[in-house]
Amino acid sequence: MAEVASAPSARPKSYRWISIATVVVLVGVMALDTTVVRIGSESDVREQKFSPETFGSEQFPLIKQSVETRAVDAVELATAIAADKKAAGEKYGVKTTTGPVLPVTLTGVLGERKANYNVVAVEGLPPELTVRIQTGPALNGTDLRDATGQIEFGQFTNQIEYQDAGSAINNEVKKQVLAGVDPAQLTGKTVHVIGVFKLVNPKNWIITPVRLEVK
Repeated sequence: MAEVASAPSARPKSYRWISIATVVVLVGVMALDTTVVRIGSESDVREQKFSPETFGSEQFPLIKQSVETRAVDAVELATAIAADKKAAGEKYGVKTTTGPVLPVTLTGVLGERKANYNVVAVEGLPPELTVRIQTGPALNGTDLRDATGQIEFGQFTNQIEYQDAGSAINNEVKKQVLAGVDPAQLTGKTVHVIGVFKLVNPKNWIITPVRLEVK
């Protein structure tokens, strides 16, 4: 008696189609979860590295405008400080951990130059008060960075970036305020200055300028 051949099972074929369908679904899910990032776009993390130069060039005009708007006449400011240092700092300045940063405007005659500073004689200021202007080539401190209260440590990744931000703003002073000034030729010249200083020693102001006009 002849054996009857059994029909091939359809199950392997069914499993194959199920596997293909699963792969298609997975690919679809992956596609939905994938974001295309264009090089140079805001989503391109390579472009998000902190640039001190860009930060300085963007922030200095804003700082300059703020300082010029709020600047207090030097004689008025000195009188207020002598009367009540703390109250003057709160009224006119921006608080920092090492003392308030005060905006000031003055006209005076530049005298002795030491290191990167020129002493300036301002009529009406008490003789015990020494006022110096940072005239470069090096500019020290972070007074301009701290002058508005709008730039804070939490905006940066670390302390290095925070310090670099201050240096970059100072570099803009060199480019935009002091570029045409020869420090060696300033002695005896009358200048109009708008800038900021940190109130630590009320008898010693070191001003970083946002405007310096030689008369």
